Amino acid sequence: MKTQLSKPSRTKARYTEEYKQEALELWRNSGRSAAKVAAELGIRAPLLYRWARPKRQSNSSATTGSFKKIAGHPLRSAAERYARIEQMSGSYKIAWLCEALLVSRSGYYAWIRRRRCPGPRQLENIRLRQRIREEFARSRQTYGSPRLAQVLGCPGRRNRIARLMRLERIFARQRSKYRPFTTDSRHGGPIAPNRLRALVVRRPNQVWVTDVTCVLTAQGWLYLVAVLDIFSRRVIGWAMSQLLDTALTSAALRMAINQRHFSQNLIVHSDRGAQFASARYRQLLSQYRLTASMSRKGNCYDNAFIESFFSSLKYELVYHHRFTTLAQARTAIFDYIETFYNRTRLHSSLDYQSPTNFESQLNPNHP
Repeated sequence: MKTQLSKPSRTKARYTEEYKQEALELWRNSGRSAAKVAAELGIRAPLLYRWARPKRQSNSSATTGSFKKIAGHPLRSAAERYARIEQMSGSYKIAWLCEALLVSRSGYYAWIRRRRCPGPRQLENIRLRQRIREEFARSRQTYGSPRLAQVLGCPGRRNRIARLMRLERIFARQRSKYRPFTTDSRHGGPIAPNRLRALVVRRPNQVWVTDVTCVLTAQGWLYLVAVLDIFSRRVIGWAMSQLLDTALTSAALRMAINQRHFSQNLIVHSDRGAQFASARYRQLLSQYRLTASMSRKGNCYDNAFIESFFSSLKYELVYHHRFTTLAQARTAIFDYIETFYNRTRLHSSLDYQSPTNFESQLNPNHP
């Protein structure tokens, strides 16, 4: 009877962390290839590459100078890793760094060549980044990629503009989720019907909308009343005061009346606030034959145009400043309305034009 000889079991060699670190140090400092160092140590070359890879979980017992300390590195893009390799190339081998950061050596050297001799697209990106910085500062740090693409004359390359903005660490001022707040309409004044429902605005001075907002300063609240032409989105009247009363709303409406040449059948829409339902305000409307219109009860979306303007004012100006005095707030709001919002700021609803440019194209003699 034949007896079968069992094969001797091959035990897998286990290497301590200290052995692995010393082997890597020898490979790094000797200047020889991984195959030669592995042959001298009696191990396979892939083991050196495996030990050189950053582990997914950081090891607190790693020695000083070990590349285990970069495990879980925050270098997400290839360009960031190439930059780190270039930064550390004076102390470590390029091949070892590329292996540790999981990039190819050919990719790294191609990145070096592109930096020394940039191609046409890269040169254009450099010019675009410079213009993005300039236009973003000119927009008072409010423009995102859609408006910047329009300003730069490349509306079809919005994604490219957005990518370059991220590289420049440029971010437009973000708006939080809109939370509607309605006006307290518990007063005895008359309520006008909502005349804007199903109304199509086709010309300037057809519908004006008005409302009140407040701005906090170190000296107290500053109330702002604005009147806006729906057709051109231009703020045509405004008034500011520490007191919210009928005189304030009337002053804003008088400014709009003095600035515009309008015919009859002009609708002035507001919410149901006591100031807009007062006898003095209604008398002013009747004096100039203006038709009153008011939002539905508890529905602030009926006055969405003026609410949109106030939202832009808050997120592009007010929330980024701390006004110490009322005069400082008045000057900043005046500058925003007359210098920036009406004359410079691009409006997507106007095909990315400012309100004044939009009106001037309709009629050069229009006020």
